[in-house]
Amino acid sequence: MEIVNMNQLTKQQINQAAKILSDSLPLGWATLEAALAEIDERLVPENTMLAAMEDDLVIGWGGILEPQYNGNVFELHPLAVRADKRNQGVGSALVTALEDAAKAQGGLTLYLGADDEQEGGETSLANTDLYNNLPDQLRDFRPGTHQSAFYFKLGFKIVGVMPDANGIGKPDIILAKKLVD
Repeated sequence: MEIVNMNQLTKQQINQAAKILSDSLPLGWATLEAALAEIDERLVPENTMLAAMEDDLVIGWGGILEPQYNGNVFELHPLAVRADKRNQGVGSALVTALEDAAKAQGGLTLYLGADDEQEGGETSLANTDLYNNLPDQLRDFRPGTHQSAFYFKLGFKIVGVMPDANGIGKPDIILAKKLVD
């Protein structure tokens, strides 16, 4: 596996990346066209977009968006790995490369929003009144099948929750990781 800058990708490889995004996160990008538009919007000089390649095929990709808070904070958005390549270190390698890119640009924190918007919910924060005793709910958080479990393994922590961000009982969970000691 090799990690490359997405600005180097061919049109065919960009299409592969878009298919991975729409297959992985269909609630956000239901069509190939929507995923292509997302990639086009993100492939600008202010952002760092990286792809994991294997035999000239895109097997995953992700990015960090233009820095915020005077260059101290970067948003990880999006991250998607081809279904048959998950649980093989591709996502972890991409996040590590993106962390390194953020640090190289002076970043102190990397964060992301992880929507819990699946029907029925995935985490213990879904379908819950998050305005009632949120500290206890965060203390007792269970990720279930949610992507937050992946990010916890990489050292991310919950730093916030936006209740009902995606409808009643469908929160956006904000996770962050300190990049420097």
